[in-house]
Amino acid sequence: MSQHVVSNAAGVIISDTNTDITSAIGDLETRLGELELGSLFGLWLQRMFVGITMHTLTICIFVVIYGRMTEIYLMTSLGAIPSATMADREWGSMGQNYPKSMLALGFQAFLIMVCVGIYAVLVQSIATDADIFTAIWTCVGYTVLLCFTLFKTGTLAKSIFTLAGQKGSSYVVCTRTKGFKHR
Repeated sequence: MSQHVVSNAAGVIISDTNTDITSAIGDLETRLGELELGSLFGLWLQRMFVGITMHTLTICIFVVIYGRMTEIYLMTSLGAIPSATMADREWGSMGQNYPKSMLALGFQAFLIMVCVGIYAVLVQSIATDADIFTAIWTCVGYTVLLCFTLFKTGTLAKSIFTLAGQKGSSYVVCTRTKGFKHR
C-alpha cells in the first residue's frame, strides 16, 4: 500500500517540478556587466560562502535521504523476525508493531518526496530578474528549510502511527529482563 502511494506521488511531483535553467538566467551576463567592481567582489564573496554552505547542505540532505532509504530496506529485509514472534506471549509486541513500523516508514518515504517536491516548486519560483543577491540567499534559505524538514519526516511519520516512545516497538532492541536482578 505504501509503495502504491509513493509511486503515484512520484509521478505528480516529477511532472509538476521541471525547471528550465536557461530561461531563468538568460540575461545574467549582461546584468553582471552592468555592476560595479565593489558589487562584483561582494557577489564573489557571497558566492564562495554560499557554495561551501550549499555543498555542506547537499551532503547533509543525501545522508538523510540515503539513511532513511537504508532504514526502509533493512526493516523490509528483516521482516521475518518480527513475523515469527507474533504468536509469542513475551515477544509478541514486536511482531504486532511491525506492520505499524512498515506503514510509518512508507509514509516517511512519501513525506520525503513531498518535501523535495515543495522545495523544487519553491526554487522554481525564485525571481532572478530583480536582484541576484536576493535570489542567492532565497535559494540558501529554501535549502536550509529542506534540510530541516527532511530531519523531521521520521519523527512525524512515527508520531502519526503512534510509534514514538511506545514500549515494545520494533525500534526497541530488547526489553526482556527475566532472570536479571535490577539494582
